[in-house]
Amino acid sequence: MATQKLYAGAKLRDIRTRLGLTQKDFAAKLSVSLPYLNQMENNNRPVSTTVVLALAQEFGFDVTELGQGDAERLVSDMREALADPVFGEAAPQLADLRLTASNAPAFARAFLALHRAYKQTHERLASLDEALGREDAQLRPSPWEEVRDFFHYCDNYIDAVDRAAEHYAQLGATEPDIRTAAIARLARHRVSVRFTESTPMRSFDAERRELTLSALAPVETQTFQLLVQVALLGQNQLLDATLDLARFQSDEARSIAKLGLANYFAGAAMMPYTAFLDAAQETRHDLELLSARFGASVEQVAHRLSTLQRPGAKGVPFFFVRVDQAGTITKRHSATRLQFARFGGACPLWNVHRAFETPGQFLRQLAETPDGVRYISLARDVSKTGGHFGAPLRRYAIALGCDVRHAAALVYADDMDFTRASAFEPIGISCRICERTKCHQRSVPPLEKRLSIDPALRGVLPYRLE
Repeated sequence: MATQKLYAGAKLRDIRTRLGLTQKDFAAKLSVSLPYLNQMENNNRPVSTTVVLALAQEFGFDVTELGQGDAERLVSDMREALADPVFGEAAPQLADLRLTASNAPAFARAFLALHRAYKQTHERLASLDEALGREDAQLRPSPWEEVRDFFHYCDNYIDAVDRAAEHYAQLGATEPDIRTAAIARLARHRVSVRFTESTPMRSFDAERRELTLSALAPVETQTFQLLVQVALLGQNQLLDATLDLARFQSDEARSIAKLGLANYFAGAAMMPYTAFLDAAQETRHDLELLSARFGASVEQVAHRLSTLQRPGAKGVPFFFVRVDQAGTITKRHSATRLQFARFGGACPLWNVHRAFETPGQFLRQLAETPDGVRYISLARDVSKTGGHFGAPLRRYAIALGCDVRHAAALVYADDMDFTRASAFEPIGISCRICERTKCHQRSVPPLEKRLSIDPALRGVLPYRLE
């Protein structure tokens, strides 16, 4: 396989701007000519090995960050937006989208914001909610979408919160376990904790300084909710400072994000970064062993593995997704090139959907996306009971996976055959942006293909793709 050239002009400009250097001074420190630096910053030339080494030696820069960023996410999101029928056949080519994501990421985000506003206006009109006649009707992203995108473009890793949680876990190391340490920390805030067979998992009475947790919830859920309350009380300034930097457009989005950051703190405290990364490497990412060692659920462990992106100490870049029985994505994150659809469900050929058929078992899958990248994917169902007879059972399935280049680091890859091309199942992202011409599960035609309709011929699909 040919070595992929590294184009990272936007990243180079960002580094130079942060350092407060002119192009001339930056070029001198990188030992390259000014015209050459200008060409690299405009993606007319790839970043050379000399520049990569100079960034590491001169500025101590983590060069692995050059190959990452928002480009793949932006391309995926733009392709999905352009699948909207309003664009017709005027959609740009994939190469143009990649150039836009690399050279003009701010423009790409502005386009996505514009499409989101259009989509919301269309939905409001369709539902006849008289949004245009209300004074408070404004074209802004829904709070939930805004928060989801915040974590999505942060690589689902929030450094300040993650390090604060790790520090908190180290301070509580004198206690028998993190659960006891959390209860002791709440006591210092003059908060008492009681457990009842109540419906809410967590309820905090600020006046009485009393935290009530459901005794019917699993122990790992109780521990997690204890730590969420610790974050809301003891890390309030840190959470607010992080939210100030995010500049959310509404109070609702800020409130949702604050709870999301408290949840992030809870997971990072249960599974402190350095200790968890070491354990993950030692156990070869065995989810059940990690679950037992850190007192967390399999879902919590899988989600935490997808956040191990600390500069200078990164873990395996995983994707993580959770879907409901209708196939709708309820959680998503990817530190890989694989990006999920912003709306709707995941590819039906993906093993995450089959996990509902085999409760309590791990399913393994070798898969290949249309761009030729191959992945190993692990899927399992997760059921969440209400804790008593008659209570509704919530059923989800989760998937965790990575590029096959990292397969040796996973215990789940043992005895799998990576040598046969036929071992890799073809999967996509969303039918609208999937380029595969032969797929028996396709629901709608792809955006960038022309259709051929033959009334005398009926195959698996009622049309052929040219």
